[in-house]
Amino acid sequence: MPVYTCTCVQGSLTPDVKDELAAGITTIHSDISHVPPDYVDVVFAGMPPENAYVGGRPGTPLLINGWARRGHPQDATTRLALALAEAASRTSGIPREHVMVVILASPARSAVEAGRRPSRAGP
Repeated sequence: MPVYTCTCVQGSLTPDVKDELAAGITTIHSDISHVPPDYVDVVFAGMPPENAYVGGRPGTPLLINGWARRGHPQDATTRLALALAEAASRTSGIPREHVMVVILASPARSAVEAGRRPSRAGP
């Protein structure tokens, strides 16, 4: 039940790029975290260009916030963030200096999907 929110400037990602990025995020998360691809959710949020800055100047950042249940090993979470950042930059064409990935974790009991709490994390 991991969920990734990709926030970017409106129009900076085409529908084809969004499709490819969502597929890449899903594959990477599934491979590293050992969960079925159907468990991974990816959503995109766009903001007007005048609301986006990088280094204090107008820019086109790509911000990826991920949530997963607590319990995954830290080294796997670090590999996940690095792999997602690299794939996001490569897929979107947005320079890696403008891509940020943050993976947040909380206890499984803090979430509900399909009316159920997810099981505890673990490979």
